[in-house]
Amino acid sequence: MNRFVEGQFDAVVIGAGHAGCESALALARTGFNTAMLTLNLDSIAFMACNPSIGGTAKGQIVREIDALGGEMGINADKALLQIRMLNRGKGSAVQSLRGQEDKNVYHRVMKTILENTANLKIVQGEAVEILTDEQGKKVTGVLTSFGGILECKAVIVATGVYLNGSIIAGEWRQNSGPNGFQSAANGLTENLIKLGFNVRRFKTGTPARVDARTIDFDKLEIQDGERDIYPFSLLTERLPEKQRPCYLTYTNEKTHEIIRANLHRSPLYGGLIKGTGPRYCPSIEDKVVRFADKERHQLFLEPEGADTNEIYVQGMSTSLPHDVQKAMYRTVKGLEHCEIMRYAYAIEYDCIDSLDLYPTLEYKRIEGLYTAGQINGTSGYEEAAAQGLIAGINASLKMRGMEPLILGRDDGYIGVLIDDLVTKGTNEPYRMMTSRAEYRILLRQDNPDFRLTEKGRATGLVDDARYNRYLERKNAYEKAQSLMDQIIKPKDAEGLLKKYGYQSANSGLTRGDLVRRGIPLLEISEVFGGFEGVSKEVLDMVETDAKYQGYLQKGLDQIEKAKKLEEKVLPEDIDYMAITGLRIEARQKLDKIRPHSLGQAGRISGVSPADIAVLMVYLKK
Repeated sequence: MNRFVEGQFDAVVIGAGHAGCESALALARTGFNTAMLTLNLDSIAFMACNPSIGGTAKGQIVREIDALGGEMGINADKALLQIRMLNRGKGSAVQSLRGQEDKNVYHRVMKTILENTANLKIVQGEAVEILTDEQGKKVTGVLTSFGGILECKAVIVATGVYLNGSIIAGEWRQNSGPNGFQSAANGLTENLIKLGFNVRRFKTGTPARVDARTIDFDKLEIQDGERDIYPFSLLTERLPEKQRPCYLTYTNEKTHEIIRANLHRSPLYGGLIKGTGPRYCPSIEDKVVRFADKERHQLFLEPEGADTNEIYVQGMSTSLPHDVQKAMYRTVKGLEHCEIMRYAYAIEYDCIDSLDLYPTLEYKRIEGLYTAGQINGTSGYEEAAAQGLIAGINASLKMRGMEPLILGRDDGYIGVLIDDLVTKGTNEPYRMMTSRAEYRILLRQDNPDFRLTEKGRATGLVDDARYNRYLERKNAYEKAQSLMDQIIKPKDAEGLLKKYGYQSANSGLTRGDLVRRGIPLLEISEVFGGFEGVSKEVLDMVETDAKYQGYLQKGLDQIEKAKKLEEKVLPEDIDYMAITGLRIEARQKLDKIRPHSLGQAGRISGVSPADIAVLMVYLKK
């Protein structure tokens, strides 16, 4: 194969999924000549699995991406079919936006943005080798299967599930990317192993898509979207006037009987699938086996787009053979006569051990080489996009000689995600959940711009329009917050207190005090005024902060204590194996992960508080 120079770039992004798109945009928008390499131009930002953005904890990630200057939130708003707030009946810390997306529009709009971004070139082709200098210490380029060399100083590998991808249904297997029509990336894994990566095999899956014309929707429970809600992006002015409904149905005992009778044909239980699957998103056959006492499992029927009859059956992912799938789906209420347009399948793919990465997502052994998305062992569009954004920003900052952007666990869910990956690692596809964040009352989805936009501005990625929008919200919030602290005379508050079962106050109360007594801020505002012109979104934020004031302060105190350990930086050349006071397990873990601070060291599995005390003594010496 003859080699030739395809072009000279500052950075090359391998992959054009949700991680690759954010990486490429972050680099190009901060002034770097960037190439994005994709197996197929038609698969840019393709939603290979569920046609949705957001969800529990994921909605927070999308809004954080937006606050930092990323594109996912804007694009999701443009492709909305429906939007809802999950966990309405629970506290604000676990409420999350979820948008039903038109997947064709999502792909088309993102592709248009990329094609018209300055400094960005899109190339269809397969990466087969990451080139380095003679010492193997620095990235110098990427080699394609055509023999083209894309010379560069930084590479972001965002291959998704394409790396040696293999789709499986029953006894049938095909070397392929998702959806069956896209080729897998077969040439890069061997090169990654040569570069020193620890490569593992993970697995995920997707349900069937059925023809809407063959569904009896009258039998199903309808789920409409919401209008009285804010969008994903702060730059989006309004939500769509009309929204498409989703529908709810359930499996039943007959469904489960068919599954149990065909478990011997399941590649999951027959040994054909070797990869580790996601614990929190199991296949339907896995659910039936693991939760044998459950009489039924919930299914959501979701439209894939406004211009297609394809309906996504969320909750019924499977890798059973096609004949079993057809019989199984037709036992479900409303699907008795359904016709399957795309059958369900499992997909296996290669990924790396994320413990080999710095918190910047740069590979520890080779300067300028970053990985992002499902190659790092995560699952989900949102987790992928977040990593792509951080990898792209950090590659940009490094080429500019600036300090890296490392988000802490108190900065956002993105910080929690990356810290978990590089400190704890994962032995199964990682999925973000609100329970993973210890400061979730502070990391709500109503305040990501207050936490992150200044950081994004410092990187050069947040433009004037986004920054001015943030300043407007901040000023409105501060004005409303000052009103919350104003004293109301006991006599003036008497009526409201009595209405909600309280005795008259002996001294003046603030609006915040009234909120903490369970009185809605909207009602307080109607009685005492002062919030004219303040948006409902800002009012809701102010009300939440007042309601959880005690918990918020406790969280801030915990963060201050934790920061003292985070500020104690560990030298890069420290020889952990020579520190005799450390236990052997701690020495091995610290030597492998090489944490950047005492705080990160303390979160490593196998490193005890006593080991941290030894490190503190060592640092003093």
